[in-house]
Amino acid sequence: MPIPAAPRSSSRELLRDNVYTSLRDAIVDGTLAPGERLRDSDIEAWLGVSRTPIREAVQRLERAGLVVSLPGRSTTVAPVDATSTGNAQQIAAAMHELAGRLAAPLVSDDAIAELERANADFAAAIAAGDTDAALRHDDRFHDVIVGACGNAMVAEVLELTTPLLRRVERLRFGSFAARDSVTQHETIIRAIRARDAEATARASRDNWLALGLSADSADAAGA
Repeated sequence: MPIPAAPRSSSRELLRDNVYTSLRDAIVDGTLAPGERLRDSDIEAWLGVSRTPIREAVQRLERAGLVVSLPGRSTTVAPVDATSTGNAQQIAAAMHELAGRLAAPLVSDDAIAELERANADFAAAIAAGDTDAALRHDDRFHDVIVGACGNAMVAEVLELTTPLLRRVERLRFGSFAARDSVTQHETIIRAIRARDAEATARASRDNWLALGLSADSADAAGA
């Protein structure tokens, strides 16, 4: 495993979450490639933590479909395949549909303003070809709605499914096809401003189903 140049520190109270986040982000951004072996000793050297939080983080990553563990043998970064990507996309679309339906009558004017700012920043990142910023502002946009929906289980399910999709989404957000997402976000904002729960739900679902996460995209991400 290639160890990043800059060590990352973890506070004691958030140790497990930080180890998980560091490994998850390294897999999503391609630092840790599909098929790459994860060794406890390498991760210890990188993050400066003991094996217990590493193993707990790996278990969470396995549940999210990002690593494959063979007990007593090895742990590797999971390949990107069309079936798992498609399954995750369906679940994510359903969760965002539910979040939109629940949030529409509850979301505040300040939250709607934040949706507009997040989408403007998303559009600027796409125009600049900054894929990392685009993904960050897309998360920011959808987090407003998920946070306003009042159902904590939606966020818990999305924590499992979204990282798997992000590996493939990096290809889309680095292309002109991502501009469609800006328009789709605008449709969501109009629906939620009108407090139209069904229109918000439908637009949120369609946004995630329109990502273009095809078998070809999955194969390219796994290459």
